[in-house]
Amino acid sequence: MCPQFYDISLDPLFQNESESSLDFNIIHVITTPADFHTRQCCPDLKNKMAVTEVSSNKMFDGLQKVFSHESTECKCTMKFGIYLPPQADSKKCPVLYWLSGLTCTDQNFVTKAGAQKYAAKHGIIVVAPDTSPRGCNIAGEDDSYDFGSGAGFYVNATQDPWKTNYRMYAYVTQELPALVNSNFPVDVGKQSISGHSMGGHGALICALKNPGQYKSVSAFAPICNPINCPWGVKAFTGYLGEEDKEAWKEYDATCLVKKYNGPPLDILIDQGKADNFLAPGQLLPDNFVAACTESKTQVTLRMQEGYDHSYYFMATFIEDHINHHAKFLK
Repeated sequence: MCPQFYDISLDPLFQNESESSLDFNIIHVITTPADFHTRQCCPDLKNKMAVTEVSSNKMFDGLQKVFSHESTECKCTMKFGIYLPPQADSKKCPVLYWLSGLTCTDQNFVTKAGAQKYAAKHGIIVVAPDTSPRGCNIAGEDDSYDFGSGAGFYVNATQDPWKTNYRMYAYVTQELPALVNSNFPVDVGKQSISGHSMGGHGALICALKNPGQYKSVSAFAPICNPINCPWGVKAFTGYLGEEDKEAWKEYDATCLVKKYNGPPLDILIDQGKADNFLAPGQLLPDNFVAACTESKTQVTLRMQEGYDHSYYFMATFIEDHINHHAKFLK
């Protein structure tokens, strides 16, 4: 069933009210007049950025929703999941951004990690975007699992034909937060970031490249040193070009942490010892820890015996990560 657009200004219940007197902050485009879960005090309805609700499910007394919107950075329709904890009914809440890994969509973390229970406990909104633009009709975009669709690597591509659409770094650090802040009851001064694998790489670089934007950062099995691993070399060659490898360092957490000069970070990383991508050198957590030691950046790397690269691993330790962020989002 296609979503139906609903404009509050057309609701007869509100036509006798001047816009300046309205007490509700509601998503400007929603699916039904009855869905007022995201209303919060804010009189300005003109500046809402349009989103369309795709789905909504009650979960731990909050709502797990999915929205789509037309992205100005990626030049296509993008989707993101958002968990609104029960506390969001009555106040603004901090927000945790989650970046997923290779081949994932906005749904993997939402349906498999089990984060909502702990987000509800701490009153944290959780936002999970897609991992790349979709349906851009770029030749080769669906040819491999580790480049193109589902593999945006959270960079702003500079090479044709990718540079028009593959701007995931700008999307997750600028466009998406602006969209979320515009439409949901977010405490804009309190946001953190986390992710897995490619998304762990994304979370680390976003925090390191934007000092002070995120209160905390954590990662599961992140690609810590992409300029020195096969996944990263393939992605950076395609998106950033092979001539200027100095530009690659601007999207490499191990390089970035060496020159980090922002508010203190307390980085939490969980890595499974049985991860089949660890030994082949795709993840390189020891390189990142060494760089953190050099720059005196606080990092905790927990090597977890017997755990692999899957969501079984993440579901086991997601409570620890939500608790970690909750300390900094109070």
